Amino acid sequence: MGKLKVGVLGSNGYVGYELVRLLLNHEKVDLCYLSSRTNKGKKYYELYPNLYSRLDLSFEDVDINKCLDLDLLFFATPHGFSSEFINASLLKRLKIIDLSADFRLKNSNIYESYYKKAHPAKDLLKEAVYGLCEVHKKEIKKASFIANPGCYTTCSILSLYPLLKEDLIDENFIIIDAKSGVSGAGREAKSDNLFCEVNENFKAYALSTHRHTPEIEQELSLALKREVRVQFSPHLLPVQRGILSTSYTRLKEKITQEELKKIYKKYYENEYFIRLLPDEILPQLKFTRGTNFLDISLKLDERTSNLIILANLDNLIKGAAGQAVQNMNLLFGFDEKLGLENLSMI
Repeated sequence: MGKLKVGVLGSNGYVGYELVRLLLNHEKVDLCYLSSRTNKGKKYYELYPNLYSRLDLSFEDVDINKCLDLDLLFFATPHGFSSEFINASLLKRLKIIDLSADFRLKNSNIYESYYKKAHPAKDLLKEAVYGLCEVHKKEIKKASFIANPGCYTTCSILSLYPLLKEDLIDENFIIIDAKSGVSGAGREAKSDNLFCEVNENFKAYALSTHRHTPEIEQELSLALKREVRVQFSPHLLPVQRGILSTSYTRLKEKITQEELKKIYKKYYENEYFIRLLPDEILPQLKFTRGTNFLDISLKLDERTSNLIILANLDNLIKGAAGQAVQNMNLLFGFDEKLGLENLSMI
């Protein structure tokens, strides 16, 4: 087949930019439509000058007719937009990867509880495949509509998934202590994200109410095949990008560190983008910065009988745009790694 005709709605934000950057270097993609209502008419390089001479497209308004000429449309838009735009008729014409939260949760009541609004497209929730590539690969390959997971969610689920799948831990005792860079809050100006508010500071936020909590519980419950509840505590780091999660739980039976590592290898040994680190190396943000990798490390504390699982990723790549491109590769039968094999700069 020839190159895919691809468009990006909301291409002006941090995630939108990363998506554009990755797609520009993808040999199977013809990037031909970029939207931004606030930047309509501007050249893309006017907002992101580093792409001068590499991309001559201009921002356009959202136009359903232009979308119909595409093979694939990405939504890098705030929650609430895609659910008003996507319908059954559109899904018959092209494939869609939605990076917003609108179709991630299968239960509309839970969506309404966390997002404080009624879901306008409840009938399509069952159509969207949750695009966590290493967990739902078979379903993704056959899909036409992907709900791309969130950043905290990807890090948390993949770091805990083998333990729940094997029913090895107490599902009533899972604590996820996670830290994110400021870019996770998006490009919109907010006083809490000003340099003077973030620099030399470190804080928790949205305790017990963060919107990624139900995503984590949804997927871990599917793995265990019964309900899982987690204590999820997000924090804001004074850095641009990256997520580091530290999860605490208890094993149901006595098992060694080496046996635990074998279980993780069972699920992830053939997953290129998941790296199980040696015992002497712990995850760091700089190891995955700008990449689609997720690093995991395990530590069994025999003194307390607690298991500690550390994981990290780049929130804008594996936690958003990179995973979306990975989903695209699976959807269209490309090599899963295509356009995503770059290593981090340290």
